[in-house]
Amino acid sequence: MQTILVVVHLFLAVGVIGLVLMQHGKGADAGAAFGSGSSGTVFGAAGSANFLSRATALLATLFFLTSLGMGWFSMQAVERPGLMIEDSTPAVEIPVSRPEPMSEVPAIPGTAGGAVEVPVVPSVTTDNGEQPKVTE
Repeated sequence: MQTILVVVHLFLAVGVIGLVLMQHGKGADAGAAFGSGSSGTVFGAAGSANFLSRATALLATLFFLTSLGMGWFSMQAVERPGLMIEDSTPAVEIPVSRPEPMSEVPAIPGTAGGAVEVPVVPSVTTDNGEQPKVTE
């Protein structure tokens, strides 16, 4: 049923688009659309505006109704939880394996396993010989 409703909705959408594109603006009369006077138009002496307006309104109404129908079907298909959290489902505990700590620290590459000397950085002093204060 839902598939049929989607197909009908698609055809209605194409029909509404076609009818809206067939209508002419306010300044154009019915004869301008078909190249002759208003009495010689395809839709008769009343002109095409009346027929196209009613057909567009009918298809737009059907399009709106199928949109509501599809919305209703989509609401029925999904079971949505309420606002309150229910404690009826127990929590599942997942075991976590922790890696064993390493017993020794690996050597730094390029030092051949020996101690590395840290270079001494000279202290910074200001012009008057005082060390600047460090604020964090």
